[in-house]
Amino acid sequence: MRFTDTLPTPPAEALAHSEQLATRIRTAITANGGRIPFREFMQMALYEPGLGYYVAGSRKIGKEGDFITAPEISPLFSHCLANQCAQVLMELGGGDILELGAGSGVMAADILQRLEMLNCLPQRYRILDLSPELRDRQRQTLQARVPHLLERVEWLDRLPETPMRGVIVGNEVLDAMPVELFSLVGGEKVIRQVAMQGDGFGLVEVGGEYTSEFNPALPGWMRSMAEVLEAGVLLLIDYGYEHDDYYHPDRSQGTLICHYQHRVHNQPLLYPGLQDITASVDFTAVAEAGVDAGLELGGYTTQAAFLASSGLEDLFVQALQDNPANQYKLAQQVRTLSLPSEMGERFKVIALSKGFSAELVGFRFADQRHRL
Repeated sequence: MRFTDTLPTPPAEALAHSEQLATRIRTAITANGGRIPFREFMQMALYEPGLGYYVAGSRKIGKEGDFITAPEISPLFSHCLANQCAQVLMELGGGDILELGAGSGVMAADILQRLEMLNCLPQRYRILDLSPELRDRQRQTLQARVPHLLERVEWLDRLPETPMRGVIVGNEVLDAMPVELFSLVGGEKVIRQVAMQGDGFGLVEVGGEYTSEFNPALPGWMRSMAEVLEAGVLLLIDYGYEHDDYYHPDRSQGTLICHYQHRVHNQPLLYPGLQDITASVDFTAVAEAGVDAGLELGGYTTQAAFLASSGLEDLFVQALQDNPANQYKLAQQVRTLSLPSEMGERFKVIALSKGFSAELVGFRFADQRHRL
């Protein structure tokens, strides 16, 4: 991952949008005595109704957006996920899939296509997404790709009230949750605050030589997942580390990063509402929160190992046979998804289960639960 110090200036319309959000943030800062926790700033920057990055109308994903996710890179990723979903649905004798934050809808379309091929379609494919713009894109994608399956798809405004049987899938969901930023000062954890600084915002200086983050909402979020799942598997894919690596002394500036127009940088207070702000995931904390919520840890491994265990090689061979002219393109996709220098090691997959005892196929080659 390469950081940049130079960013393109947003167009006037985007800057005006950002200024509207900045005004709301200034109001919150003033009402709170001149400063707010970084987590509150991140919450507003990403999710403030009508203005936040994830809920406003600009494109986020793909070539026209700010970043590209694994499902956008290759359908092979989603087909591997579908293979894992198929195992769970077959063991349960049927059920639903709930996708959290479905992006452009590409993953949903590819999963449904693969499950149809396996004769293992879910009763319902449910999508929970807060972005009106993304929900529109998802509907358009599914209408174009799998129109005959659209009747199985249901969009939700909130988590289901009735517990479900099946699979809950979240690809790059945890990294989008607002985090508390802290610094160690004299061995004590000091929560970082945001204040107005000139025409923009700045972190209040506290001293200290070590800064990192934690997700205070994780235990409550995991309890809600456990309540929704009657029986089945919660499958989460994201970039991150185990606890000891996350808080390694050499990682003294934390993991917070921003994406703007396919550029990666470390200025989270810049252009509120126009850029993605994310933090890597502490997968040890995820596992502990899940177990505390009553779930069982069903598996943990790297993305590369999960894809290999879930049939990536066979899927690659089949795709190559279907279209030999795509050999180079397919090979590039597999490399991006699997190589340690790309997404293969940086991204991890964790499974938490309830009322489901079968060994999950996606972790058969390299289950690394012991690392947590």
